[in-house]
Amino acid sequence: MKTAAIVAFDKFTDIDVFLAWDLLNRVKFRDKDFQVMIVGTEATHRSVSGLDLPMHATIEACNEADLVFFGSGPGTRTLIKDEAYLRRFSLNPTRQVVCSMCSGALLIAALGHLNGLSATTYPTAVEALKAYGVKVEEDRHLVTHDNIGTAAGCLAAVDLVAWAIARLYDPAVSHDVIASVRPVGQGQACIY
Repeated sequence: MKTAAIVAFDKFTDIDVFLAWDLLNRVKFRDKDFQVMIVGTEATHRSVSGLDLPMHATIEACNEADLVFFGSGPGTRTLIKDEAYLRRFSLNPTRQVVCSMCSGALLIAALGHLNGLSATTYPTAVEALKAYGVKVEEDRHLVTHDNIGTAAGCLAAVDLVAWAIARLYDPAVSHDVIASVRPVGQGQACIY
Protein backbone atom coordinates (compact mmCIF):
# COMPACT_ATOMS: atom_id res chain seq x y z
CA MET A 1 0.00 0.00 0.00
CA LYS A 2 1.24 3.48 -0.89
CA THR A 3 0.52 6.52 1.27
CA ALA A 4 0.55 10.29 0.85
CA ALA A 5 0.82 12.73 3.75
CA ILE A 6 -0.31 16.33 3.31
CA VAL A 7 1.25 18.52 6.00
CA ALA A 8 -1.06 21.11 7.57
CA PHE A 9 -0.43 23.61 10.36
CA ASP A 10 -2.09 26.67 11.80
CA LYS A 11 -2.51 29.36 9.12
CA PHE A 12 -2.14 26.97 6.16
CA THR A 13 -3.37 28.08 2.75
CA ASP A 14 -6.72 26.37 2.14
CA ILE A 15 -6.43 25.72 -1.59
CA ASP A 16 -3.02 24.08 -1.27
CA VAL A 17 -4.25 21.43 1.14
CA PHE A 18 -7.70 20.88 -0.35
CA LEU A 19 -6.65 20.81 -4.01
CA ALA A 20 -3.89 18.31 -3.23
CA TRP A 21 -6.34 16.29 -1.09
CA ASP A 22 -8.87 16.05 -3.92
CA LEU A 23 -6.36 15.25 -6.66
CA LEU A 24 -4.46 12.67 -4.65
CA ASN A 25 -7.64 10.93 -3.58
CA ARG A 26 -8.50 10.44 -7.27
CA VAL A 27 -5.56 8.02 -7.43
CA LYS A 28 -7.84 5.59 -5.54
CA PHE A 29 -9.75 4.98 -8.76
CA ARG A 30 -6.59 3.31 -10.08
CA ASP A 31 -5.17 1.98 -6.78
CA LYS A 32 -7.86 1.27 -4.19
CA ASP A 33 -5.18 0.72 -1.52
CA PHE A 34 -3.71 4.22 -1.88
CA GLN A 35 -4.13 6.16 1.35
CA VAL A 36 -4.12 9.96 1.64
CA MET A 37 -3.94 11.63 5.03
CA ILE A 38 -3.68 15.16 6.34
CA VAL A 39 -1.18 15.39 9.16
CA GLY A 40 -0.20 17.97 11.75
CA THR A 41 0.94 18.53 15.31
CA GLU A 42 -2.53 19.07 16.82
CA ALA A 43 -5.89 17.30 16.54
CA THR A 44 -7.09 20.17 14.33
CA HIS A 45 -5.42 23.05 12.54
CA ARG A 46 -7.02 26.32 11.43
CA SER A 47 -6.50 27.56 7.90
CA VAL A 48 -5.62 31.14 7.03
CA SER A 49 -9.31 31.69 6.16
CA GLY A 50 -10.48 30.35 9.54
CA LEU A 51 -11.55 26.80 8.65
CA ASP A 52 -10.79 24.18 11.31
CA LEU A 53 -9.52 20.95 9.79
CA PRO A 54 -9.19 17.68 11.74
CA MET A 55 -5.97 15.74 11.24
CA HIS A 56 -5.76 12.06 10.37
CA ALA A 57 -2.35 11.53 11.98
CA THR A 58 0.63 13.35 13.45
CA ILE A 59 3.49 14.65 11.32
CA GLU A 60 5.56 11.59 12.19
CA ALA A 61 3.42 9.76 9.60
CA CYS A 62 5.44 11.68 6.98
CA ASN A 63 8.52 9.66 7.85
CA GLU A 64 6.99 6.48 6.40
CA ALA A 65 4.80 8.03 3.69
CA ASP A 66 5.65 7.46 0.04
CA LEU A 67 4.69 11.04 -0.81
CA VAL A 68 4.99 14.07 1.48
CA PHE A 69 3.26 17.30 0.43
CA PHE A 70 3.95 20.57 2.27
CA GLY A 71 1.31 23.24 1.80
CA SER A 72 2.00 26.93 2.26
CA GLY A 73 0.71 29.79 4.33
CA PRO A 74 1.87 32.31 6.91
CA GLY A 75 2.34 29.47 9.41
CA THR A 76 5.47 28.29 7.59
CA ARG A 77 7.41 31.35 8.81
CA THR A 78 6.95 30.25 12.43
CA LEU A 79 7.62 26.56 11.82
CA ILE A 80 10.96 27.04 10.04
CA LYS A 81 12.26 28.52 13.31
CA ASP A 82 10.85 25.73 15.49
CA GLU A 83 13.68 23.22 15.96
CA ALA A 84 11.48 20.81 17.94
CA TYR A 85 8.98 20.74 15.06
CA LEU A 86 11.68 20.17 12.44
CA ARG A 87 13.28 17.34 14.46
CA ARG A 88 10.05 15.37 14.19
CA PHE A 89 10.70 14.83 10.48
CA SER A 90 13.03 12.16 9.16
CA LEU A 91 12.41 12.34 5.43
CA ASN A 92 14.40 10.48 2.81
CA PRO A 93 13.99 11.79 -0.75
CA THR A 94 15.81 8.75 -2.14
CA ARG A 95 12.75 6.66 -1.24
CA GLN A 96 10.06 9.33 -0.84
CA VAL A 97 8.55 11.96 -3.13
CA VAL A 98 8.81 15.25 -1.22
CA CYS A 99 7.10 18.34 -2.60
CA SER A 100 5.82 21.77 -1.64
CA MET A 101 3.55 24.58 -2.66
CA CYS A 102 4.75 28.18 -2.42
CA SER A 103 6.19 28.89 1.07
CA GLY A 104 6.09 25.17 1.86
CA ALA A 105 9.49 25.17 0.15
CA LEU A 106 10.82 26.93 3.25
CA LEU A 107 10.06 23.81 5.28
CA ILE A 108 11.85 21.55 2.81
CA ALA A 109 14.82 23.95 2.92
CA ALA A 110 14.78 24.11 6.74
CA LEU A 111 14.91 20.30 6.76
CA GLY A 112 18.04 20.46 4.57
CA HIS A 113 16.56 18.81 1.50
CA LEU A 114 17.12 21.74 -0.87
CA ASN A 115 20.87 21.99 -0.20
CA GLY A 116 22.63 22.45 -3.53
CA LEU A 117 19.34 22.49 -5.46
CA SER A 118 17.23 25.13 -7.11
CA ALA A 119 13.56 25.63 -6.22
CA THR A 120 10.62 27.91 -6.71
CA THR A 121 8.30 29.57 -4.22
CA TYR A 122 5.73 32.34 -3.96
CA PRO A 123 7.20 35.84 -4.46
CA THR A 124 6.71 36.78 -0.79
CA ALA A 125 8.93 33.86 0.29
CA VAL A 126 11.75 34.28 -2.25
CA GLU A 127 14.16 36.13 0.05
CA ALA A 128 13.54 33.73 2.94
CA LEU A 129 14.26 30.77 0.65
CA LYS A 130 17.41 32.42 -0.69
CA ALA A 131 18.58 32.78 2.93
CA TYR A 132 18.92 28.98 2.98
CA GLY A 133 21.34 29.20 0.05
CA VAL A 134 18.76 27.93 -2.42
CA LYS A 135 18.90 29.21 -5.98
CA VAL A 136 15.32 30.42 -6.50
CA GLU A 137 13.94 30.11 -10.01
CA GLU A 138 11.47 32.97 -9.75
CA ASP A 139 10.13 32.66 -13.29
CA ARG A 140 9.19 28.95 -13.07
CA HIS A 141 6.02 27.55 -11.52
CA LEU A 142 7.44 24.03 -11.10
CA VAL A 143 11.00 22.98 -10.33
CA THR A 144 11.89 19.32 -9.79
CA HIS A 145 15.06 17.40 -8.92
CA ASP A 146 14.67 13.62 -8.76
CA ASN A 147 12.08 13.08 -5.98
CA ILE A 148 11.93 16.71 -4.78
CA GLY A 149 9.49 19.16 -6.33
CA THR A 150 8.55 22.75 -5.55
CA ALA A 151 5.76 24.79 -7.09
CA ALA A 152 4.70 28.44 -6.95
CA GLY A 153 1.21 29.87 -7.32
CA CYS A 154 -1.71 27.91 -5.87
CA LEU A 155 -2.99 26.54 -9.17
CA ALA A 156 0.48 25.18 -9.88
CA ALA A 157 -0.60 22.44 -7.46
CA VAL A 158 -2.22 20.70 -10.41
CA ASP A 159 1.15 20.36 -12.15
CA LEU A 160 2.95 19.54 -8.89
CA VAL A 161 0.52 16.76 -7.99
CA ALA A 162 0.63 15.44 -11.58
CA TRP A 163 4.43 15.26 -11.33
CA ALA A 164 4.26 13.60 -7.88
CA ILE A 165 1.76 10.96 -9.04
CA ALA A 166 3.89 10.20 -12.10
CA ARG A 167 6.93 9.75 -9.81
CA LEU A 168 4.99 7.50 -7.44
CA TYR A 169 3.13 5.50 -10.09
CA ASP A 170 3.52 6.31 -13.77
CA PRO A 171 2.48 8.97 -16.30
CA ALA A 172 -0.72 7.07 -17.20
CA VAL A 173 -2.10 7.30 -13.64
CA SER A 174 -1.10 10.96 -13.47
CA HIS A 175 -2.76 11.66 -16.82
CA ASP A 176 -6.04 10.05 -15.74
CA VAL A 177 -6.16 12.00 -12.48
CA ILE A 178 -5.47 15.36 -14.11
CA ALA A 179 -7.76 14.67 -17.06
CA SER A 180 -10.59 14.07 -14.60
CA VAL A 181 -10.48 17.72 -13.47
CA ARG A 182 -9.87 19.43 -16.81
CA PRO A 183 -12.58 21.76 -18.10
CA VAL A 184 -15.06 20.10 -20.46
CA GLY A 185 -13.68 20.00 -23.98
CA GLN A 186 -10.05 19.90 -22.83
CA GLY A 187 -9.49 16.15 -22.82
CA GLN A 188 -11.23 15.27 -19.60
CA ALA A 189 -11.51 11.65 -18.57
CA CYS A 190 -14.08 9.90 -16.40
CA ILE A 191 -12.35 7.81 -13.77
CA TYR A 192 -15.35 7.41 -11.47
